Amino acid sequence: MNNRVETVLEFDKIKKILSEYALSPMAKQLIYDLEPSSDELQVKKLQQETSEGVNILKSGIHMPLEGLRDIRNSLRLAKLGSVLSPKDLLDIASTMRASRLIKALWSEKKPEHCSILDEIIQGLHSFQSIEEKIERAILSEDEIADSASQKLTAIRRQKRVLTQRIREKLESIVNSPQYQKVLQEPIVTVRKDRYVIPVKLEFKGSIPGVVHDQSSSGSTLYIEPMPVLQMNNELRQLETEEKKEIERILREFTLKIQENHDFLSDTLNGLINLDFIMAKAGYSVDIKGVEPLFNTRGYINIIKGRHPLLKGKVVPIDIFLGDKFSILVITGPNTGGKTVSLKTVGLMALMSQSGLHVPAEEGTQLAVFDEVFADIGDEQSIEQSLSTFSSHLKNIKKIVEKASNNCLVLLDELGAGTDPTEGAALAMAILTYFYEKGSRVIATTHYSELKAFAYSTEGIENASVEFDVRTLSPTYRLTIGIPGKSNAFEIAQRLGLKQGIIDSARGLLAAENLKMEELLRHIEQEKNKAEEEKEELNSLRRQYLKKLEKLEEEREKVRQQHEKILEKAREKARTMLEKVESEAEQIIARLKEVDEKDTKQIRDKAIETTRAWLREAGKSLKGSEGQILETVHQKPDEPLKPGEKVKIAGLNQEGHIISIDEVTKTAQLQVGIMKINVPLKSLIKIFEEKFTGQRSRYTSIAMEKARNVSNQIDLRGLTLDEALLKVDKYLDDAYLAGMSSVYLIHGKGTGVLRQGIQDMLRKKSEVKHFRPGNMDEGGLGVTVVEFK
Repeated sequence: MNNRVETVLEFDKIKKILSEYALSPMAKQLIYDLEPSSDELQVKKLQQETSEGVNILKSGIHMPLEGLRDIRNSLRLAKLGSVLSPKDLLDIASTMRASRLIKALWSEKKPEHCSILDEIIQGLHSFQSIEEKIERAILSEDEIADSASQKLTAIRRQKRVLTQRIREKLESIVNSPQYQKVLQEPIVTVRKDRYVIPVKLEFKGSIPGVVHDQSSSGSTLYIEPMPVLQMNNELRQLETEEKKEIERILREFTLKIQENHDFLSDTLNGLINLDFIMAKAGYSVDIKGVEPLFNTRGYINIIKGRHPLLKGKVVPIDIFLGDKFSILVITGPNTGGKTVSLKTVGLMALMSQSGLHVPAEEGTQLAVFDEVFADIGDEQSIEQSLSTFSSHLKNIKKIVEKASNNCLVLLDELGAGTDPTEGAALAMAILTYFYEKGSRVIATTHYSELKAFAYSTEGIENASVEFDVRTLSPTYRLTIGIPGKSNAFEIAQRLGLKQGIIDSARGLLAAENLKMEELLRHIEQEKNKAEEEKEELNSLRRQYLKKLEKLEEEREKVRQQHEKILEKAREKARTMLEKVESEAEQIIARLKEVDEKDTKQIRDKAIETTRAWLREAGKSLKGSEGQILETVHQKPDEPLKPGEKVKIAGLNQEGHIISIDEVTKTAQLQVGIMKINVPLKSLIKIFEEKFTGQRSRYTSIAMEKARNVSNQIDLRGLTLDEALLKVDKYLDDAYLAGMSSVYLIHGKGTGVLRQGIQDMLRKKSEVKHFRPGNMDEGGLGVTVVEFK
């Protein structure tokens, strides 16, 4: 992309605003150097990292990047062997701390779907030991802590003691009555890093010592008395040792930085990248941006796009291009928003291809263009003696030379600044050239000829910005498919110009122009009418959806009540079954007693008693189940058919289906004498399950088992749990039927089934004995059970 286009479309202003979201100067520089990419994969990656940053911000996670410092020069000096200053080391420690805190935060609160940021943060390094040592040893840019080393601690202790001795000695001199008339002032001061006292010039020989300075008037000499000369020399020596020790400490830290140079460099780059990404994310949140969808076929579909530099209440635009037509001609009055529409599209193309989200709605699509060209604004040049027309033509010439089938061209006031007839003809020729080239073009114009040209030429479409004649102000709404009106006569009439003049002006227009204006007026009226009807339909649709939602709520209440009724019925059935099982155990015990007494008469009587009890149990169960004479339910996947009886959810009305419309998902019902249409999903099929006259399910099963039970059961292919349940039931049935022995066929396999079944048989009180089958009975694949 060329720099001129970025300036014309004000992308440079976007970058300036974006840079304010970055914390470090390095990330700010990345933003200033930001350029749109024409590589689709790169663009999608840049967009994804911005989206991940937005997810982090919306999750309430704050990246602690405040400590990031520009340590690039410090790392370079350390690598070259130079000793780093305390400020350099503090900046490095601050950057290390930022890296450590971010890694700790990420390990604790890492959100999902952040693969790019996860990779960056995983690539950061932690230097906690070095970081803490630097911060303990260096208190500020100008102060090294006494505890930085044991030697430094000792040196500074000696300095404090010696300084105190020097001051005490000098104070004894200045406070002595003997020297009161000799001293200019009774104070101790410092000159050239040595402790001295101020002595009057005329008494310079009264205090033996070394003169280090003289006042500007020459009346005062600053003398270091001989008694403190040696102590001052010792103090200077300690200061020299102190400087050497501090340099040694700094060099030692520098060597640590040098050893970790590559790790620190990688960490710094990762932190800069994080700062850059979070700046893009913060900007996206503030402009309510979205990640657009991308394509490589030159298709643009911006949904409710807003120019990011406009303040206040911005009227969004919907604009599409590149599908059924590749060139869009926008017409309409001045200050109506034509140029803003051009810049909005161009700016969104540059922003999206730079990895920035765009201020639009979800579903917005943009193409990845090789180049974006723009000729916008009045660029008349006095120095070059170029008129407005010449300046535009010069720009268009460059665009024509570079245009391709994958570029976006934005042309403002195409053909303006010259004779209207010739300008319109030239404009049509230029648009034809771009159409044949395959470029995507958006152009604005005032020429009526271009409206007709766009209407009659394949691949070119009209669009217009609206103007409210009643208020004499633009609405800034963009409409595709309808050319804009000039509105000159309507505006003149609203402003009070005499009707005669207006009628005369209309008469001077060519008949074709009058027809065109009349056609546009009719189209605009029809469009307004269609919009009103659309709004009315939307209102009805909202009301319908609200009612449907209420019906769904009522249906859910009915379903819950229905479920409660069924649960009560199930509970009662479970109670009855428990009673049946208890009494069945008693019957089995009686049968065992009968079996032990080999008396046919007693056995027959016991069996008859058992059958009578089963009949009574069946009647009891039938009475219990008969309480639920009708159950209304419908499986979600069970289709409705004409003629079926249904219930309308929430209305407590029943009817029969007359017909079903699969397209609208509605059904026509006969409800009493009325026929109504209702949504299919609000219908419930009615099933009538009558139990009257039916024999009890439990009684019939029990009697059937007593009459006919096989002497073998095949358990192959079942799991152990399934087999145990089946065997348990089968043994009860066989025992109740009076069989002496049965065969359990479980197969050989791994032996799990055989072992599990035999473990169960050992606990069965009615089992007398069990054994593996003989060779002719199935061998180890069969267990033979004998009852008591």
